[in-house]
Amino acid sequence: MTTNIKQPPPSPPPSQIELTFTSTAIHSNTHENTLILIKDLCFLILSRCHAGYFRITLSLCCQTLLWKTLKDPPENPHTYRKILALFPSTAFLLLWSLSLLILASLSVLYILRCALFTNMVKTEYLNNIGVNYLFAPWISWLLLLQTAPFLTPKTYYYFYLWWVFVVPIFVLDVKIYGQWFTKGKRILSKVANPASQLSVVGNFVGARAAAQMGWKESAMVLFTLGMVHYMVVFVTLYQRLSGNTCLPTMLRPVMFLFIAAPSMASLAWDSISGTFDLLSKMLFYLSLFLFLSLVTRPNLFKNSMKKFNVVWWAYSYPLTVLALASTEYAQDTRSSFAHLLMLLLSALSVMVSVVLMIYTALNTDILLPPDDAGDPTIATLAINISS
Repeated sequence: MTTNIKQPPPSPPPSQIELTFTSTAIHSNTHENTLILIKDLCFLILSRCHAGYFRITLSLCCQTLLWKTLKDPPENPHTYRKILALFPSTAFLLLWSLSLLILASLSVLYILRCALFTNMVKTEYLNNIGVNYLFAPWISWLLLLQTAPFLTPKTYYYFYLWWVFVVPIFVLDVKIYGQWFTKGKRILSKVANPASQLSVVGNFVGARAAAQMGWKESAMVLFTLGMVHYMVVFVTLYQRLSGNTCLPTMLRPVMFLFIAAPSMASLAWDSISGTFDLLSKMLFYLSLFLFLSLVTRPNLFKNSMKKFNVVWWAYSYPLTVLALASTEYAQDTRSSFAHLLMLLLSALSVMVSVVLMIYTALNTDILLPPDDAGDPTIATLAINISS
């Protein structure tokens, strides 16, 4: 006789499905959070990456042009120039590649900024300081084009790229120069500031590139536009009319653009005329005088040097253009003093650029600060408060 023994009911199977679902949900949330963080970071970078960051590419591309000029000595060079030609060409190629990489990266970022933050770009255009840096990307590309190791001024690619980079400069010229003398609220006497010289620098860089292609008429058009407006801007800034805006303290390094405009004009006319004649020398002497006027007043820039800012790169580009003009001056005069001056200015330019590279590399965490003085919106607020 058998007894029916009730066995306990089987235990339910482990909730593998539930665990799998929970794990998937956790991973899914983590993945979504990561995407959100990356998206927020990209939007943060694009919102703060204004056109003023092209100061970096202006300096690097011009430094590349200086190295190319020094490594390719002319016929019958001076002894000092032969020494500079001993530097390896690999250094020039590395600098050119670095300039191309940074310029291309910044250009892509700014194109995305134009697409996603149209209002911010419009604010830059309406700002008296920020609008001038809209020339900076095209000037940088023109400078890099003149240093390209695989392109010569006689090739079709050089020709097409010159048009691509010059047309935006000419369009900005028509818009901004027209506003200076036709629009009441944006006449030059009210909006002029040292950064306004970037607009004329763009004409001189384009004229120099055109002259190297053999297009003397196109070069003369750009040089004439730049020279006439440079004289007007220079006199306006010199007079400091009552309606003229002033620079915030952090933007005072921009005053070194006083050196860049006549130096680049000197180089442009040298390429157009084929010789470093009287006009080129007069512009070079003016650059030297303005350089001495600025470096003998260090207290003017002391407050702007307390905290690192991308505005510091405004020191490098004008010094490099002055060093480039000194190379042409030394080649024309062939005197030991002129070549010694070339060496001193070139060494100073390289030293300043290297120091700025190191500072930038060590301060990448504050390279895009929320209270950037170079931001057009903040700069406008500072100017309104100071005035």
